[in-house]
Amino acid sequence: MERPAALAAALVATLALALPAWAQKVKLATSMGDIVIELAPDKAPKTAANFVQYVKSGHYDGLVFHRVIDGFMIQGGGFNAEMQEKPTLSPIPLESRNGLSNRRGSVAMARTNIPDSATAQFFINVADNARLDARNSPDGNGYAVFGQVVEGMDVVDRIKTVPVGNRAGHQNVPQKPVIINQASLIQEK
Repeated sequence: MERPAALAAALVATLALALPAWAQKVKLATSMGDIVIELAPDKAPKTAANFVQYVKSGHYDGLVFHRVIDGFMIQGGGFNAEMQEKPTLSPIPLESRNGLSNRRGSVAMARTNIPDSATAQFFINVADNARLDARNSPDGNGYAVFGQVVEGMDVVDRIKTVPVGNRAGHQNVPQKPVIINQASLIQEK
């Protein structure tokens, strides 16, 4: 009988293989321009596979960046323009101890105070936020980085400065919705 660690390693290898070589980048076509994210399935295999699954299902299409804090991050993947939350799949295990850091342009999973609670919401760091890394975070868990913006950081920088306010019980919501029109995998040759 295989040991739990061996089973976990086999699962991680299977998830990494589930991402075709061309699925290493995702394009977010937003109402303010395109953002291209390069995924890191070698460092965060479960998280990258989870994100790709949401992209392939069309989950992100029509959702908004619902939390924008200049000097910190922009967060999306959970709400539509009316601030109605979209249903998600089950939460995934936290992969925050993967060697990647919450630095400017990195993409990480949002979660609750429960470490293994990330589903579909993600954020793009607009500044170096090392305090969100597992080794620096007060709870010792941090936030799992699984990608990096490789094109469209100028779009991220425009989004981070939009006027925000309170709406539907949420803070830092853009006054004019910043919509993810479509999220798609980029096929590279």
